[in-house]
Order: sequence, then C-alpha cells, then structure tokens
Amino acid sequence: MTIPRLSKAKAGDAAVVSVGMEEAASRLLYAATPAEAIEILLRTDRRATVLWSTRWPRDIACHPAAPDDATLVEAVDAVATTRTGGVPPEHLRILHDDGDQIAAVLHCPAGCPELLEPVARRLRELLTVLGMQQSVLRLEQAEMLQRSLYAIADMAGSDLDMPDMLRGLHRIVSGLMYAENFYIALYDSGHDSLRFLYFADVVDTQELDPDVEIPLAQIERGLTWYLVRDRKPLMGSSEQLRKQVSGPLRLHGADSSDWLGVPMMREGQVRGALVVQSYLEGTQYTTAEMSLLAFVAEHVLTALERKTTQEELERRVEERTRQLAETNFELRREVVERERGERLQAALYQIAALTNVEDTNEHFYHHVHAIVGELIDAENFYIALASDDGATVSFPYARDRHERDWKARSHRRGLTEYILRTGKPLLVDGARAQALLEAGEIEPEMMVKPTLMWLGAPLLGAEGPIGVVAVQSYDSDVGFDERDAELLTFVSYQLASSIQRHKAADALKQANASLEQRVEERTGELREQIVVREQIEAQLQHQVMHDALTKLPNRVHLRHRLERGIARLARDPGQRLGLLYIDVDRFKVVNDSLGHLAGDEVLKEVARRLASCVREPDMVARLAGDEFAILIEQVQIPETVSKIAQRVLQSMRPAMTAGDRELQISVSMGIAIIDDSYDSTDRILHDADLALYRAKDAGRNRFVLFDHAMQRTAIGVLDLEQSLREALLNDEFTPYFQPLVRLADETVVGYEALLRWQHPQRGILAPGEFLQVAEDSGLIQAIDWRMFRLALECGQGLVREGGYITLNVSPRLFQQEDFDTRMLELTTEIGFDPMHLRLEVTEGTLLGDPEAMVAVLQRLREAKIEAALDDFGTGHSSLGHVQRFPLKMIKIDRSFIAPFETGTSPRSSAVIGAILALGHALGVEIVAEGIETPHQREVLATMGCDYGQGYLFGRPQPVDHWLGKQ
Repeated sequence: MTIPRLSKAKAGDAAVVSVGMEEAASRLLYAATPAEAIEILLRTDRRATVLWSTRWPRDIACHPAAPDDATLVEAVDAVATTRTGGVPPEHLRILHDDGDQIAAVLHCPAGCPELLEPVARRLRELLTVLGMQQSVLRLEQAEMLQRSLYAIADMAGSDLDMPDMLRGLHRIVSGLMYAENFYIALYDSGHDSLRFLYFADVVDTQELDPDVEIPLAQIERGLTWYLVRDRKPLMGSSEQLRKQVSGPLRLHGADSSDWLGVPMMREGQVRGALVVQSYLEGTQYTTAEMSLLAFVAEHVLTALERKTTQEELERRVEERTRQLAETNFELRREVVERERGERLQAALYQIAALTNVEDTNEHFYHHVHAIVGELIDAENFYIALASDDGATVSFPYARDRHERDWKARSHRRGLTEYILRTGKPLLVDGARAQALLEAGEIEPEMMVKPTLMWLGAPLLGAEGPIGVVAVQSYDSDVGFDERDAELLTFVSYQLASSIQRHKAADALKQANASLEQRVEERTGELREQIVVREQIEAQLQHQVMHDALTKLPNRVHLRHRLERGIARLARDPGQRLGLLYIDVDRFKVVNDSLGHLAGDEVLKEVARRLASCVREPDMVARLAGDEFAILIEQVQIPETVSKIAQRVLQSMRPAMTAGDRELQISVSMGIAIIDDSYDSTDRILHDADLALYRAKDAGRNRFVLFDHAMQRTAIGVLDLEQSLREALLNDEFTPYFQPLVRLADETVVGYEALLRWQHPQRGILAPGEFLQVAEDSGLIQAIDWRMFRLALECGQGLVREGGYITLNVSPRLFQQEDFDTRMLELTTEIGFDPMHLRLEVTEGTLLGDPEAMVAVLQRLREAKIEAALDDFGTGHSSLGHVQRFPLKMIKIDRSFIAPFETGTSPRSSAVIGAILALGHALGVEIVAEGIETPHQREVLATMGCDYGQGYLFGRPQPVDHWLGKQ
C-alpha cells in the first residue's frame, strides 16, 4: 500500500507532518504489543477500530474499544472476501492476513488514518511474534495436559487405594488450573443418586461419606443436579450460572465467586460430575479451562472405573478365596466322612453277603465280630437275642476278656434288657451307669465291675427289638463316643436283617422239607386240573373268536387274520387278498315284522349259504348284526373276487323259511382288494365298508369294488361338512324369495323363502348341492333356524302391505317338542306378525307321528301361523290324510304341472281336478308349483286353480330385488 502524495498548496503543512511521522515511526520501533502499535495509528482518529487475532476468526481482540456484533461480523466477512479474491467495503482495510490464522482489520468509518503502511508492517511483525508465543504456550499446555493424563492413567493402574488415588487426581487437576476447592461425584442412574467420592473445600467443611448414596432429589435444582439433568458444563458466578441452567437455581453449600463443573459422560449417559470452584475475588475460569476440565473428566472417569473394577475384582478374589477355604475345609471333612461311610458301607455289604453263605451260626457271628472290629474297638463283643415271648435272653455269640458265663437267662434288669425295653442305642460310662442304677433301670448285680464303658445297639425287627449287639471296655485308654454309637447302630440294622434272614432260611428249609411231600401229592391233582383248564381255555378261545349264533369267526378273528395277511404282504408284495363286506338287505324289516327269533333263523341260513361259497383257507365271519365278511386269501386278479361275489348273490336267490314264512333275501357287498399299500386293518374295513354303502345306494342286491374315487368322494363330503360349519360361523347363508301369485291377474299374494349359500369361492349355491350333507351331519337344524331368522328379518318389507312368507320346515324340527314355542318366540323377538307366516311341511313329516303333528299344527294355527302341505301328490295316501291336519294351503307338486308345458295330459288333469275339488271342499288354498309357460298358467286357471308359483312369475331372488332396490 502507498501513502498519497501532498499537494504543493499544503507544502507548509507537510513539514510539520513529516516531523510527526518521524516521531511516530520512532515510537513504532518500541511498540511491544499490537495494542501499542494500534494506539500510534489511531492517535489522530479515535473513531477507528482495529480487530486482530492469531487464531482468526476466534479469540478476536480489539482496540481501542470493544466492537459491536455488527463490526465483528463485517470484519470476518471482509477477510473471507479478500481470501476469495473479492474487494472489502471502503470503511474496512485489511492491515494483515497470512491466509491462515493471523489477520488484522481496520474499521475506519471516517477515512483511513495516517501512518497506515508503517503501522501495518509493524503490526504484522508483532502479530507474527504473538502467534509464535501463543503456539509455544499451547504446546506447553498440551505437554502439561499429556503428562497429567499419563499420570491419571498410571494412578488407575497402580496399587494405590481409592482415597490416595483421588488425592492424586486432585493434585493433577490443581496443576492444570486453580482447583483448591474440588470434588468428584459418581451418579447411579438405577437409584438416581450420587456418591461424593472426593470432596475438598476450604469454606464448605461438611463431611461426605464416599460410600453413602445421596438421592438426587435431596440436592434438587442445585448446580450438581443440573450437571446430571442437563448433561452440559456450567461455568461462572452465581448470577451467570442462573442464566445457564434450565430452571430455577437453588444453592446447596457455600456460594463461590466462580464455579466450573463438567458432567462425566460415557456413551451419551451421565456417570458423574467433576467440579472446581473459587472463593477468591478476581479468580475466574476461562472457556479453555472448561474445555480442558471436560477433557480431563473423561480420563478421570476411565481411571475411576478401572480402579472401581480393580477393587471389585480384588474384593471378589478375596471373597472367592474365603469361599474356597471354607469349601476346602468342608471337602476335607466330607472326605473323612466319606471314608468313614465307605468303611461302614463295606462292613454292611460284608454282613449282607454273609447271609447268602451256607455256614453255621457260629461262623456267621464270628465273621460279624471281625467286621465290627474293623470299625470300632470290639475286643469285648457279644450278641444277645430275645425269645419270641420276650421272657428269656440268649447269647449265641460272645467274646469277652472277663465274663465267662453266657448261658441264657430270664428277663432281668440289665443293660441288655434296658435296650430291649427302650429299642434305642445306649452309651454308658460311670456317670451314666450310676444314673441308671439310681433310677432303678438296672440292678447292681447286673453290672460287671471292671467295665469302664459299655455301648449297645438294638437289633430291630418288624415288630420291635429282637436282640442287642454290644461292645465294652475295661481299659481307660479305650473308649467309645457318639460316632461309635452311630456306627454300631448302622451295623445293627444290617445285622438284624441278616439274623432274620438266617432264621427265615432255617424256617424255609424246614418248610421245604414239609412242602416237598405236599407238592408231590398236589402235582397229581394239578395235572388233572391242567387238562380241564386247557379244555376250558380252548373253549373260551373259540367263544372269543367266534360268533355264538352262527358259529362263524367273529370280528376279532377277522382282524387277527387281516393283520397276519398284512404282515405276509409286507414280506411278499406280489400277493394280494380280498375282503367282501356283506350286509343283508332290509334285514330290519324282517326283525321288526317277524321278530328276533325269525331274524336269527335268517342270519344262520345266510351264514350257511355264505360258507358254502368259499373253500379253505378262505374264511367267512360275522361282524355284527346283519353284517358278514368273506376273506379271500389268494387273489391273483380282481375277477377272482368278483366271481365269488357273483356266487354269493346266486346263493341268496332261493327263498328261505323263517317264522313259518318264505322270505326272499338279498345281500349287498363292498369289495376291497388288499395289496402291500394297506398298513392297517381299520383302513381295509373302512374301504370295504365305503364300497358297501355305494352298493346300497346303487339299489342293493349287488356288489361294488372299492376304488380311490370313493375315498375322494368321502373326503369331499367331510370337506363340505367342515365348510358348512364355517359357513354357520361366518354367516354365509342368505334367504332368496320366489313369489306366489293369483293366476287370474298375476297379483303377488306371498313369497316362499328359499335357502341359498353364499360360498366364498363357488358363489351362490342351491340347497341341492349341500342339503343332504347338512341332514347327515346334523347341521340342518342350526341352518334352518338361521334361515328362519334371516327370512323373517328380511321379509318384513315384503308383507308390509299384506301377503305372507312361507318357510320350509324339515321333519327333524317338528320332532322337537318345543318347536312351536320356539317359532313363536322368534317372531316375537324379530317383531314379525305371525298372521303373515306359513310353514311348509311334507307328507312324510305329517305321517311320522300324526297325532303329535295335529297338536303342533293346531297350536300354531291358534297363534295365527298357518301350515302348507308341500309337494302334494308324491307321498302315501295323500288324499286320505289331508282332512286330518289343519292346513291352510296345498301345493301341487311340479310333476303334475310339467305335462301341461306343450299340451294337455288327461292323467294330470284328473289328479289336479281331484285335488282342486278336495281343496275347495275343505276350504284350502291350492297352489300349483313349477309353472314355467303361459300355456300352463291358462290351463290351470281354466281348471279352477287360484294360485301358482314358478319361473313364469319370477325366479328366486334376494329381498332387495322384490323391494325394487336392484
């Protein structure tokens, strides 16, 4: 930058200026700080301002006065503009810019002052030196911080205890900043509490136990509370801190002049707080110290966690060491007990083994003495046994240093008898013996004088003590204790058992001797009984496997033969069997008409004829009632079984006599060809039975071979049944309505409600596609009642101006005693007027129980519900029964109407004429069903038929169709 030249007009003043500039240049040489150099530049214009920094645009200094925010922003923007090749505003001059961190900007709203170029050069020199000094200072601080961090890490891994380490951390922080007042707190989020691990304060002298948790609620709204809750550092005086926290501030403890705290964080969660504070006026913490303390806090937290983990590990090691010591002690004690138990177990095994040794009692007891001697001192040892009546005590074995007399004695008051009385082990020393003498439990003369200690245990039997095993000592250095008593007690259990077994063995020998003779005598008797039993068993076997009436093999026998056949086919898949499942046609009629005795005669004759149709090894069996079966063992081709079936049918053609009457009997047969694909008799019987039902459906007196299409059909029926159940649950049934009209003018007088199924996949289904399955599965009643409810609810709009709705009622519903009551309750619940309702029944329904039907229909008529006879003319004796029942309407079956489609039919005309005459005579409405052509309508109207129904007047449609909503 060049300084402008002076004009000649001002030459006089130039000399003065020149002298001033020389003086200013001299002062510039002695300027040691940027502020001193800037003071020389601004001596003539105090409105100008210079902003500079060695870390531009941070830590910007200013002289002579602090600039406003707008000036700061303008200066930063001017430097940025110049660095990108732009031109700053006229009132801003870039005095120096190294393109990195050192920059100085002159803000001169009144024009540039003098000495701009010299001051700019001097300012550049001073800023460069200042930048270098600050870099050195930062390096020194970084080195000091690094040493501090190393020291913190060393202390975390040292063997210092926690208090010493915390004091060391205090010293380290004090080396980085003023930290005479310092504390560390750890936060437990689970308990929402703080533990003040370290607390040093020259003013606040309260004692804080580092092991005591202080609930955070106790210091609510305090500075440490905000550090944890807000999770950000806080710094400044109390007034400054009140502006930094997120709520009202409540001071806990002494108020400091300056306070600095940082949260110790780990993975975004507060783990504690690190705080320093000053009570000295003029001591203030800086932003750099806050950043430094936050950085140090991370390493302090790491050190605390490592030390805490180390102490926890040491505590666990110490606890584990103590547990191991206790476990070791218990193990050694257990080893001793186990060794003792093993010795005892071995002794018990040895005693038990002696029971099975063929030896004398003397040798047996001698071995027992030796075994007991391995457990305790048994130099003086004896075994006493009580007599069965308890009156005497004998000593089958005794070894004693002093006592020689071991003869049996009567029951007295000695130590042996005392145990027999009490049934408990007894350890007796001098004091105990004296106590027993004084209590009168033992007699003085029964005590052996030299005895110093005596130990005995009862030999317990099923009903009490049977004897005593005892040891005694005459020497002061040989004694017994409770453990010895326990050992001897265990031995006594096994010894008592062994003695009883010995006694039982002796008794058994005697019993065997006496039994041998009895066995020989009994053997002859048993041989005779065995022969008789074999005969009975053969007879029972035959009865179990054969039918009592026909003497043929029964179902059990057949299943047995089928199982054997399946096993044979598994070994030889090339073979095949044949099963004929046979049912006598209309056998129930024979039983009901001629009686069971005649029926039995028929079954026996059928069995005889069936047996004549087969040869060995084929088999005829009666399964149950009138069901028979023929098993063919060798079937090369299906025609073989078919020939046998033809033979069976032919054998039934001759008449047979039963109940003094000649009967013509026929049978139906289902045939299953059995190959290696069958794995169970149930499946064979099922397939043959399925073919049998197919034969009956085809008209009886025939046979049908099973094929897999039958099975698929049966499965299809099951699927349809399940779909019907789901349809009820999903409410998939809906009523359709077909009008009934007056033939004269085709006025609609009523509607017949017809069932339809809205199948989710197949669409609308008519009853013919599912009604038989519904009947067979028992679902028809639930479907009917659902249909009744829907038809009455939907049909109210159809009869609002008159007319009626007819419902088709299945025979099963009329068999329910409460049908009429339930129907009336349904109309009441829906609000349907009963006088607009008619129920259609078939002749078969009326003839099931005529008297009951008359009563039901009469009760319905009294409730204004009329009845209609459907499909009239197709049943038995129709004209003879019409007058018995209270009927409002008769519907002529469509089979009598169809002949009028193209012309006239004399036979149909005669029948219809009779029906019309009967109806008019009885006052019953006559409806002709199935009218599809105008010619049929005209013929019927001419004959005097008043009402009709059929496709000519309308096909069945949903209710909305007839209400005009479609």
